[in-house]
Amino acid sequence: MSNAPTHPFELTRDGASAPKFDIYIIPPVLAFAYVEIVAPLLTHIDTGPLVGGMWTRAQHEIMMAPRLDNRIFWPLMALISTVWTLRNWSRLVIPHHIVCLFMYLALAGVSVLWAYKPEVSSIRYFQQVMIIISMVLPALLAARSADILLGVFLCFALASVINLFFVVDQNPLILENGRICYAGYFTWKGVLGECAAISILLALYEILQPGWRRIFAIMVIGVATYLVVMSDSKGSLAIALPAPLLAGLIAVIAKKTRVSPAILVLPIPIFYTVLSYAVSGLINRISWYLYGNYTLSGRTIIWDFAKSEIARKPLLGWGYQSFWNIGPDGPSILDAPGWVKDMPSAHSGYLDTQLEMGYVGLVFLVVFIFATLHAIGRVVARDPARAWLLLTIAFYVILTNFIEAGWMRGSEMLWVLFVIVAAEAGRYWQPYPAGMPKPVRGRPVIARRRPDIARVQGSSKLGNLQKRRR
Repeated sequence: MSNAPTHPFELTRDGASAPKFDIYIIPPVLAFAYVEIVAPLLTHIDTGPLVGGMWTRAQHEIMMAPRLDNRIFWPLMALISTVWTLRNWSRLVIPHHIVCLFMYLALAGVSVLWAYKPEVSSIRYFQQVMIIISMVLPALLAARSADILLGVFLCFALASVINLFFVVDQNPLILENGRICYAGYFTWKGVLGECAAISILLALYEILQPGWRRIFAIMVIGVATYLVVMSDSKGSLAIALPAPLLAGLIAVIAKKTRVSPAILVLPIPIFYTVLSYAVSGLINRISWYLYGNYTLSGRTIIWDFAKSEIARKPLLGWGYQSFWNIGPDGPSILDAPGWVKDMPSAHSGYLDTQLEMGYVGLVFLVVFIFATLHAIGRVVARDPARAWLLLTIAFYVILTNFIEAGWMRGSEMLWVLFVIVAAEAGRYWQPYPAGMPKPVRGRPVIARRRPDIARVQGSSKLGNLQKRRR
């Protein structure tokens, strides 16, 4: 009989874990490569570089137009993922936080019914469904030893290397205050800053690995650090610095106290809320230290407009993806003042969620976020280093969404990355099969014996299980 494991979490006869490569990680890794490398490069080829730091009207129309590659790639990935899921339906386990994600997605679908432009909203919604299917379901089927995040790191590393060549050969963007920055092959300097910052965070985990992975990670950190500086993305850097420190602190406390990370982070938003009431103009003060202005580079002006539009439809919003960039008769064009008309988002994922799905949608989003943090708590108990990485990426995305839009926005980098984090945590949600011993690192319990499996619980059960297989 073959030694190959028949369960994604099962051990082979000699006690080794399943192979690190699993066919089910192909769709999510390919999806991320498309989001991070292929699609931005194709957009850059079509639109060309920015002129004077601003998009021309023609470039903006090209960016917003439906792309042929989107119409081919995502349906193909969704079809493959659906077929694989149906063939392995009996062993698919949907964790609680993924259920919360599906509920959030379902609310977005229902909101199409009252959307300002249902035809635009429905197209964007079905694309979002295909993206989530392509990334979540195959990841849940993959063996736990299959390293999806290594594939994600390689995508970011390749993106950083390609952007390095673009930046070296690129004309700089000169902003209104005379600052010089670069965007690489992305549409804006902030996206390059996010890409480089996330590359650094992922590389920090790779440094913990032996051999070529450690050396390669050090090289990627050098390239990504250079890109962060050249992008002049102070927000990305300001968030990337505390994210791993906060994640490490939460992981250690969760490990020692067995308290969920979702509970441990609750004092942070509470403290910020109290501080914002106690200190007048807190956002303006933070903006001055980060950007040298009091409006977060104009974001507070956009937020004031967004809040006024939320007040018009506070409960259920304007419908999924049915507010910004929906044509010349859209509410963002008709109601927004001055240059705010040309904005693709509110520059805040939380305000955009309220705009599209109201306070109900915001509640669904917050529940999904905290459920994901709670799910990472199970990873803390089984693989603390992995949990630290997941918390680091999760905190980076959560914090960045206060100044950028990244919650359920098609194939936006931040959203796709958080979905990967949720799927990765979901793979640790399923317990070991009944009767299967849990391996624990340590010395062999019997001297002078080959350490096939060291210090396993229920070794007699393992022997009986092997006899039944024979």
